[in-house]
Amino acid sequence: MARNKESLVLLLDISPSMHNHLHYVERAMSTLVRRKVYFSKSDEVGLVLFGAEEPDNDLQKEVGGYENVVVFRPIKVVDEDILEALSRLPRGMAPGDFLDAIVVGMDLLIKKLGKGSKGNKRLCLITGAQSFIKEPDEGTKEDQVDIIANQMKEHGMKLDVVVFRQRMPGQTKSELFSENLSLLNRFSRRTEAEVIVVESPTSLLGAVKVRNISPFTIFRGDLELTPIMKIKVWVYKKTYQERIPTLKKYSDKAPPNDPYATREVKMDIEYKSREEPDKTIPPEQRIKGFNYGPQVVPISMAEQETLKFKPEKGVKLLGFTDASSIPRHSYMKDTSILIAEPGNTKAILAVSAVARAMEETKKVAILRCVWRERQANVILGVLTPNISNKSNAADSFYFNIIPFVEDIREFPFASFDSFPASQQPNIVQQEAADNFVQMLDLAPPGREEALLPELTLNPILERFYSFLDTKSRRSDADVPPVDDAVKSIIEPDPELIAKNELDRFCSQFQLKMNPKKDNASKKFWRDKPSLSEEAAGKEAGDDVQDGISFDSLAARKTEQIGSLTPVQDFEAMLARRDSDEWVPKAIREMKKLITDLLDSSYKGNTYHKAMDCLVALRNGCVQQEEPIEFNNFMRELGNNCQGKRLNDFWELIVSKNFSLINKNEAADSDVTEEEAKEFLAKANAGGHEAPEKPPAVDVDEMELLLGEVV
Repeated sequence: MARNKESLVLLLDISPSMHNHLHYVERAMSTLVRRKVYFSKSDEVGLVLFGAEEPDNDLQKEVGGYENVVVFRPIKVVDEDILEALSRLPRGMAPGDFLDAIVVGMDLLIKKLGKGSKGNKRLCLITGAQSFIKEPDEGTKEDQVDIIANQMKEHGMKLDVVVFRQRMPGQTKSELFSENLSLLNRFSRRTEAEVIVVESPTSLLGAVKVRNISPFTIFRGDLELTPIMKIKVWVYKKTYQERIPTLKKYSDKAPPNDPYATREVKMDIEYKSREEPDKTIPPEQRIKGFNYGPQVVPISMAEQETLKFKPEKGVKLLGFTDASSIPRHSYMKDTSILIAEPGNTKAILAVSAVARAMEETKKVAILRCVWRERQANVILGVLTPNISNKSNAADSFYFNIIPFVEDIREFPFASFDSFPASQQPNIVQQEAADNFVQMLDLAPPGREEALLPELTLNPILERFYSFLDTKSRRSDADVPPVDDAVKSIIEPDPELIAKNELDRFCSQFQLKMNPKKDNASKKFWRDKPSLSEEAAGKEAGDDVQDGISFDSLAARKTEQIGSLTPVQDFEAMLARRDSDEWVPKAIREMKKLITDLLDSSYKGNTYHKAMDCLVALRNGCVQQEEPIEFNNFMRELGNNCQGKRLNDFWELIVSKNFSLINKNEAADSDVTEEEAKEFLAKANAGGHEAPEKPPAVDVDEMELLLGEVV
């Protein structure tokens, strides 16, 4: 048998207690088999039903007993027939004895594969555990479970049990259900079995294992604590992200009736010479070239192999640190599990001693890891102790990759405390927001957690496979509607959303429509109100519409500040969060634009625009906590303007009481409030009475001057 080939027997309870849930079982089983049809075509699946009136199995004919068990479909390679069988499950009227069903399923596997056969052999049992289990002829029910578990262990079979119990409000567990659940849990203690209790169709879909992935080690070797102290360990992958399968290109050029046609598209790359385009260059005559400025430097494969970094295989302890110093959000990629070498008693004791000591002292270990020889990179990771609470499982460690300094990306965000008091939430608003967040808790006090990760399927993958199945049957099919079980994952849970809390939250915050301005790009700068005029209007109580939201700024993806709408471009660059380079670039370009506007000014025609840019620059430096950049620019601007050609612009700044950013506005400022007032006083003393408005440009005079120049 192939290593990845699986022989699976589905054991489904069709007794009266499961009638209301069988359509959910059909849906879950169809999902399981459908993926096998497309991606595991060599797998074999059999179907056994228990709870039927009439028996139909070999054991009942050979030795008697095993009533109410029907072999609905023998073990065969997966095909469309099994999907048809799962879509029309009968409804039985007899009690469902799951122990009889397990024995019949084991008999099917043994007869199909033979004794001692290797490979993946699995039984998947879905039951409501509400039927009475008859007493055996000899011994007790527990003794019968132990005998069956020993046989399963001897033949290398695995058992997955899903107990579907849709509990109603106020309903408690019955004595019969508790007894049956205890028998099923006994399997998990005696053999390789897993028992899961689900209470919703969504959890049922997530509990059914679509694929049985065999664990494999990524490292086997020594955990080096010191040069003279090493522990033999194995490292397994604990979690793995399942992605949408890669779709291959398909060719319709092959004859449709050719059974041997693969219809796969293959790509061949040939290298030609520029001098002789018809000549193909063989691999031994090719060499890679790397750009170095305008030149291309050829480097042979031998030189590349020599320059490669080749660390030695091994796992070394760098040291211990407090668990609180490694935040959870620093973990990268998938989680692995580090265990002692199986069967090595000394290694098991050593791992357990280190793990329990780390747990008591609240420490974690930092490791340097190279999983295999000739690995190109070195991994830095953290070991977290995993203390086992089972008698048949040893202590172990969880391993997570943590970043180097070069891997960390800092995204600074301005503090909400920098906003004025009018934009800060009041006590009532803060309380409404807190209650709204608490309402969305998936694990509220007194209730079981909703959407457990291990019992929740990936809705994207489920939709993909469902549509793929529909498309394979009918090529012109539309996208099917979302299944109710999937809809409960992607849509809010009505039981969690409290209408009164939602209304209370909405009533505490006023939302205004942001009207879309038509032909905004065609307006000239003189047609738009300046920032200083808007601020004056707001102080006077006028209703000034901003028209610019944070989302619209972040969506603009502006990369430079233009001369048409510099303030909007500046704010859009500050709002970008895809790199930490945008804030210093925006400040640098805005300072350059203000300088250029003043240098090109004629009779003050650019003063208002430069002033608005300066206001925007000051506000941006306060919000982004860059006060020193603005203060240095203001001092430089004062030196270039006072007593010189641009002195009237400096008088305009003074008339607006425009000064440096002090420590009360930004904590990183190098200027106190008194020093800022002193700076403004000195500037006011050195100038003249500022004009209320810079002189306007006379268009006729400008045209006359231009005519004289021409």
